[in-house]
Amino acid sequence: MSLLTRTLSLAASAVLASSLAVAPAQAAVVEISPPGANDWSCTPTAEHPYPVVLVPGTFESMVKNWSTLSPYLKSQGYCVFALNYGETNGVYATAPVADSAQELAPFVDAVLAATGARKVNLVGHSQGGMMPRYYMGFLGGAKKVNQLIGIAPSNHGTEGVIIPPPEVLEDPDFTALGCAACADQQAGSPFMQKLNSIGDTVAGPSYTVISTVYDEVVIPYNSQFLAGPARQVTNITIQDKCPLDVFEHDQTPNDPVVHQIVAHALGRSSGPADPAYQPRCV
Repeated sequence: MSLLTRTLSLAASAVLASSLAVAPAQAAVVEISPPGANDWSCTPTAEHPYPVVLVPGTFESMVKNWSTLSPYLKSQGYCVFALNYGETNGVYATAPVADSAQELAPFVDAVLAATGARKVNLVGHSQGGMMPRYYMGFLGGAKKVNQLIGIAPSNHGTEGVIIPPPEVLEDPDFTALGCAACADQQAGSPFMQKLNSIGDTVAGPSYTVISTVYDEVVIPYNSQFLAGPARQVTNITIQDKCPLDVFEHDQTPNDPVVHQIVAHALGRSSGPADPAYQPRCV
């Protein structure tokens, strides 16, 4: 699941995270795609030339994270793909973030090879909205990405505590191993310092950030925003568009307002989302 906020002390989280010093185990799990995703015969159209790669957040599987946005984008005519990554003892997106970016790289290559597209659009939630920046900035991915759309992304880390859900905490194997991604996403962590040492953006891709004032995980919520010129970066607060929208961190990928903003950004011929775009408030 995404970065969640169930009670656990920061000290305990840090102890668990620090114990993860080995590569994530590759458990025998069944990879289930969200509806509409991973049709490897899909051919991009002239209207939608870039396939969309959905990148889930911490503790999330692709089928859980993208159960509503994936079919929505498919219905809009996009070739949609999604992946699981960063598995630690069967728990997704918990490995060191830099290692997870190493898993994103070949997946993007596979999508490009299958579709014949020149670039992809990346849409990520939470860690999944931030981790691709490492791929683009340190692994040569910038030339393969048209736009990164981050939904409640942990771009500068969080001042809160990243908490596993109860089913993860109750797993003795996971508890013994920890969550390196949780430590990486703390504000001021060595990983965050490296990620942002080259600036918030790199040349080439456009960036759209979608945040909610009710985010209780990546806090403060405006730490998610990216600095950059208007031609390259758009930061959107959901409540500036729809003041009565109360979606919080975990459920933002299921927000119909977010769906509209994502589709708008993806539909632009160039650049990020238009900051003046007004979705229909539900």
